[in-house]
Amino acid sequence: MRFAVVERLAGQHPVRRVCRVLEVSASGYYRWSRARETPRRREDRRLKQHVLSVHSENRGRYGTPRVEQALRKRGITTSRKRVARLRRELGLRARPPRRYRTTTQSDHPHPPAPNRLQRRFAAPGPDRIWVSDITYLATDEGWLYLAVILDTFSRRIVGWRTGTTLDRELALDALDQALAERQPAAGLLHHSDRGVQYCCRDYRQRLEEAGLVASMSRRGDCWDNAMVESFFKTLKVELGRRFRTRAEAHRELFDYIERFYNTRRLHSSLGYRSPAEYERLHDGGTTEPVTTGETSAGTLGPILCEARTQRNVNPRGRVVTL
Repeated sequence: MRFAVVERLAGQHPVRRVCRVLEVSASGYYRWSRARETPRRREDRRLKQHVLSVHSENRGRYGTPRVEQALRKRGITTSRKRVARLRRELGLRARPPRRYRTTTQSDHPHPPAPNRLQRRFAAPGPDRIWVSDITYLATDEGWLYLAVILDTFSRRIVGWRTGTTLDRELALDALDQALAERQPAAGLLHHSDRGVQYCCRDYRQRLEEAGLVASMSRRGDCWDNAMVESFFKTLKVELGRRFRTRAEAHRELFDYIERFYNTRRLHSSLGYRSPAEYERLHDGGTTEPVTTGETSAGTLGPILCEARTQRNVNPRGRVVTL
């Protein structure tokens, strides 16, 4: 009878703790449980090991839908509801969201480029549309700024750099990395916000020299650059912590972007494939178009704009409209 009570409470509390309270042997409970284990429970026990493995390999960044897809890639087919139940029984949760603020400095004398993108994020192939922006991470040493360039076709981060100051060199270094590694053809559309880093003469000149066409968001419109803003939200949720030093934050960013996000993370918008896999399939002629297009901002916007309808202060003390 006591073992049955342990079984009933096992999904809510650690088994050994329940056994200790009820004054029964944990090893005895496990022998009793195995002796009466049904095929369904044996399968649950096997699946839990795979769920734990997926959770551990991806550092707790996956919720139920991505765990289910990761299991499918291992050849394990099960329902999403069952995965959700097993994760609850194991006490697993994806990392909770964190709010963040913008770093856009749009009060400057440089003229912005027109909004040529117009929220049409869908691209027919790699290196047709890049979107860029800057964010920051908190460390005990101060802010670490991160500039990224994202390819809208595959969601791949094609260029990124970190720095201790929010200046044009940070954005230029990320652009130079993307140009060197991807070597895009002339005519690529490069979209950004109206921050001084992107409007300044040096950045616009670099774009012109590389044959890239500049496009910029409308003032104060967070949906116009929704895809890269969505990446920042994902990044901060899945990193999920404050760092002791800037060097530690940089190492975590390298690990996240180069070893996880670009090469392994399953994207629902890509049919639960990683950016690298999606580009390989495109090169082989087997990808299907991503049907985001003009609706991308509509899908991403409510998530991104939830905390951006009030005035706030960015890390350098400037008041900005979010």
